[in-house]
Amino acid sequence: MTGIFYGIGVGPGDPELVTLKAQKILSRVDILCVPKSRMEKESLAMSVVRAVADREHNLLELEFPMSMDREILEQSWQNAGRQVAEKLMAGQDVAFITIGDPTLYSTFGYLLRFIKLNYPQVPVEIVPGVSSITACPAALLEPLVEGDEKLAVVPAAYNLDDLKNIIDLFDTVVLMKVNRRLPEIMQFLQQYDNLQTFFVSRCGYPDQLTTAKPETVLAQNLHYMSLLVVKKSKP
Repeated sequence: MTGIFYGIGVGPGDPELVTLKAQKILSRVDILCVPKSRMEKESLAMSVVRAVADREHNLLELEFPMSMDREILEQSWQNAGRQVAEKLMAGQDVAFITIGDPTLYSTFGYLLRFIKLNYPQVPVEIVPGVSSITACPAALLEPLVEGDEKLAVVPAAYNLDDLKNIIDLFDTVVLMKVNRRLPEIMQFLQQYDNLQTFFVSRCGYPDQLTTAKPETVLAQNLHYMSLLVVKKSKP
């Protein structure tokens, strides 16, 4: 009998936003998969789990390099998948924890594909988490969309031509992980006179930063957990 593979979203960073279902599973699961971009860095997801789970876990740290090289990425996903599968085939339940939600720009998706392809007998359960896409507007006290308005969510890998088309088509645009490109984006947005822009960094953490004037933070060393909400002004 194999173990169960869980994908668990632990929210944007505030432990109080972890769901009851996630907390229940985290309190009994055998092994936690901890994704890290570098093995020496502290996992943000793990810092949330420590605040809500009342037990010590066996940790399986999985390194996922922040690379644009598809071959390097594929190799890291397969290496991680084999490590996870070894535990599952030994009958141990394994939970992959991720900041935000497992179905939104999460490395969990690559592992899920590996397990489903190579170990279809393994039961899988996904526990959704509060995403920064909704947590940040809540921190801003600003609704994302209303009525028949259209919403676009765009990752960090976009070009400005794409962005122009997206802004033309959608009423609200959420730009993820804008820390390195914020000056470029703000300069680009100057061509519009009907936009409201909101910036949020490290939502849910003690040093959370929110502002309706993103131009005031351009000189700061911004954390990669930053996003920009761009809204068309209402007439």
